[in-house]
Amino acid sequence: MVQINMGSKEITLKVVYYGPALSGKTSNLQKLHEMMDPARRSHMLTLDTKDDRTLYFDFLPVEFNTAGGFSIKMKLFTVPGQVMHKSTRKVVLAGADAIAFIADSQRSAASANAYSWRDMEANLKAHGIDFEKLPKVVQFNKRDMPDVKPLSEIKEQWGKTPTFPAVATRGEGILETFRELMRVLYRGLEDRHDFSAKFSLSEEEFLKGILRNFRQGP
Repeated sequence: MVQINMGSKEITLKVVYYGPALSGKTSNLQKLHEMMDPARRSHMLTLDTKDDRTLYFDFLPVEFNTAGGFSIKMKLFTVPGQVMHKSTRKVVLAGADAIAFIADSQRSAASANAYSWRDMEANLKAHGIDFEKLPKVVQFNKRDMPDVKPLSEIKEQWGKTPTFPAVATRGEGILETFRELMRVLYRGLEDRHDFSAKFSLSEEEFLKGILRNFRQGP
């Protein structure tokens, strides 16, 4: 969970993009990286297998300073979606402060989405993380593919959980998903740590501080 170093005035947050194999997790981080202001863009690590699927994780550090003098470092990871990499997914989820679940919109992917969601819940609980309270958003990617689930049906099924349509390969829905993820992340920090009072950082300032790293931000 959130790491706060009062001596160095650093706050480190961990966000994980989770979901079934080939749902678009890596594409989300790659597009976020492309959208970043080149002057602020940091190194992104990608480890791929020979079949071009992410084997371990992507790492995209985003950093900004608060008015209270704290440096906030946001670390973004993805996990490998293939069933055989269950142990790796579990390791990457350790200490997660928020989750973006990237689902495949195609009806044929419904069972893979459901399996990945249950897998995520089990892994988080194994780390002692309260699944219900953990800030999370859901992105339904691949809206350009045939036979996708209608958005009205998705909204009905997911209720209060924020859901976003996307075509990650085209950059559509990427920043919208990320912005809402940051919003629910802040609200989770506020609930657990009284964030605004302790660090003189409002939700608006938090969002602006992060999104100014992106050329398509506010």
